[in-house]
Amino acid sequence: MASSSGGGAAAGAAAANLNAVRETMDVLLEISRILNTGLDMETLSICVRLCEQGINPEALSSVIKELRKATEALKAPQDMAVYSSCECLQLCFVGRHLSTA
Repeated sequence: MASSSGGGAAAGAAAANLNAVRETMDVLLEISRILNTGLDMETLSICVRLCEQGINPEALSSVIKELRKATEALKAPQDMAVYSSCECLQLCFVGRHLSTA
């Protein structure tokens, strides 16, 4: 009987922790919206997890900005223009910002 009440307490603690995480993410998403970051909940969650694992937040921000620039450049109408080899190399190695920062 004692083990079942212990399991109930653990389940209650897990539920409370999950609620705290949800509330924290909701607050972070609201801050993100106020700052007009353009991050959705999934992307914000990924960024938080990366920071929790030791990724430098400033480096992560730089990578996101560079990826957005590259995305916009690809979306823009181009007269058969292609990225220069230098730009391609920059995009290929953008992850280096994360590991070296």
